[in-house]
Amino acid sequence: MASSIGLSRFLEAETPAVSLALDPLNIDALIAEISSDLNDTTKAADLDALLAKAKRALTFDLADARLYSLIGEIKYREGEKDEAYQLFDQARKLSKTEIHALQRSIGRKIETGDLSKAVAEMDILLRRWPDQFSAIADGIPAILSNPEGYQAVLASIGAEAPWRGSLFLSLNKTPEGLDLANRLLLDLTGSSAPPTSSELAAVMAGYIRQKEYEPAYRLFLFSLTDEERKLGGYIFNSTFEPTSGGKPFDWQLQDQSGLEVTFATSQDAVEGEGGATVRFLNTPVKNTALQQYVALPPGSYKISLVASARNLKLPKDLFWSIRCVDPAGEIARFNIPEGTYNRQNLSEEFSVGPAACPLQLLRLQTAAIAESWRFRYVGTLVMHKLTIERLPS
Repeated sequence: MASSIGLSRFLEAETPAVSLALDPLNIDALIAEISSDLNDTTKAADLDALLAKAKRALTFDLADARLYSLIGEIKYREGEKDEAYQLFDQARKLSKTEIHALQRSIGRKIETGDLSKAVAEMDILLRRWPDQFSAIADGIPAILSNPEGYQAVLASIGAEAPWRGSLFLSLNKTPEGLDLANRLLLDLTGSSAPPTSSELAAVMAGYIRQKEYEPAYRLFLFSLTDEERKLGGYIFNSTFEPTSGGKPFDWQLQDQSGLEVTFATSQDAVEGEGGATVRFLNTPVKNTALQQYVALPPGSYKISLVASARNLKLPKDLFWSIRCVDPAGEIARFNIPEGTYNRQNLSEEFSVGPAACPLQLLRLQTAAIAESWRFRYVGTLVMHKLTIERLPS
């Protein structure tokens, strides 16, 4: 008997039917089996049979909140919603964090307009079950579109709710969600819990995906601190100070095998060589290492780089490119030379035409198409300063 019960416990999560055959009184296995049948989209659940199973289990354990939730869900699917919500309430009385009862209760409170309580229950759910944000995400815009709901959400995330990062990621999928997220960011500015770089970056990236480039750049400018404003220009942080926050209009380091990229101030760097140091590791290097979005209006420009190199060997070109994001197309590029040199000045003139190109992508990349070991990059490049200046028309 003891071995059967032990084996039943071992199998209850993966094969609840087998577990129940070994121990018919294994409530966890029974709950897993009923839940699996309810969630099976390949066939219609036999609700009467499942209800009988759940009620029978309840006679053995009247204090298990999960059973009340399961019976409530079956009643809900049978159209008996009033009775279902009574059962969900009973489950909540037994366990404040019963996951399914909470989800149904949140949905009901959104439907009835009891939004402050919906947010309070959402906070309980996500603190206990942080992976369940997607289950309630569809109701967030309705909450935020109502003044009462908006203030409740703002108060929760202002109190450092652990789900605030998930909130901003969920809102960056649609134009309406982005407007709500932008409003929340503005209202959090100056509070005791101001927006984080990752939250700001998520909303900016959402605007860019929606091709709403102007609000993306405007949010970036608004988010800058007084110290960060000193790094402004057509290229933000042109001297590669080690302050990158990962925003689209700031330097973004791409995961790339075959090289290492580090930022250092001139005071911290060896031999006073501040800037971005790129060390190639004698392997093939493909694609992008470093990039930043820029917003250049139509006109003529010059991009300039002050760089040093030690034993730099480039089997395929290494270059900075400027590409129009929409419509996609290269505007300019200039190559970085091989060899050993100190603070060499490199520059290239280019123009942004009058046709629509509201956003550009500046990136450091190689011309390698395939990662062939015949083309191995070697040496060190230090980029001290990279600037774009507008030329007189």
